[in-house]
Order: sequence, then C-alpha cells, then structure tokens
Amino acid sequence: MTEAETFQDSPLKPEELDVLRAQYEKEGYYVGVQTKFNYAWGLIKSASRNEQQQGVHLLSEIFRNAPERRRECLYYLALGNYKLGNYAEARRYNDLLLDHEPGNLQAESLRMLVDEKVAKEGMIGVAIVGGMAIAAGVVGGMLFRGTKKR
Repeated sequence: MTEAETFQDSPLKPEELDVLRAQYEKEGYYVGVQTKFNYAWGLIKSASRNEQQQGVHLLSEIFRNAPERRRECLYYLALGNYKLGNYAEARRYNDLLLDHEPGNLQAESLRMLVDEKVAKEGMIGVAIVGGMAIAAGVVGGMLFRGTKKR
C-alpha cells in the first residue's frame, strides 16, 4: 500500500479550500467546531507545509476544547503530524485512536507508515553517527601521528 492509497485522498483544489477558508473566516470569532474541523481537514490534505501546520494547530484546538469531538480529530492529528515529520506525535495520536477503534484500517496503515519512517530515519541516523565516528577516528589518528613525528 502506498502513502497515496493510505491517505486515499489528494489535496483539495485551491478553489475548494478557498470555500472552506471563506466559511471559516465568515464565522470569525464565533466559528463553529464543524466549520473549524472542515477547514483543518482541508489544510491537512494540502501539499503546503504551512497549511498542514495550520491544520494541525486548528485540530489541536478542537481536541483541547471540544472533548466530544476528540475521536474525530485523532486520525487527522496523526496524519498531519506524520506529514510534518513529527513521528512521535503522529504515533501518540494514532495509538489513542487505535485504543478506541482497534480495527481502524486507516489507523493501522498509518501506524505501519510511521513505524517505517522511524526505522528508516533511525538507520540513517546510525549511519551518520557511524560515519562521524570513523571520520573522527581518522582525524584523531592523523593528529596523533603528527605529534609523534615532532
């Protein structure tokens, strides 16, 4: 399963996101939870990192302030954090969702993607640290030999 299949939806067309944004802005200070959720959902789907961050921020507000809507927010908070590279947060929200809905296929697929990214980045980190250690050893050896010749 590819990431695109897991997320099963592509970014909204700009005019579609504009409709959600206009409704959100129209409601202003008294924006309804559903309007805020819809706009956040559209932002999370965006290819723009800034819009994804804004979507996560809005969903976080809903999660904190509307306990009755928390379950609805969990998947998109996990997805948004995954897309932003915040894998620990993505895993935390996704695990909360799976605690409530153990058979949620979207959440199970997202868990696999998060685990794959964490493992891949962990291996890259190990390779970088290993490479730095080797380079430090070589430089240290060269310096040590240089001081012996004097």
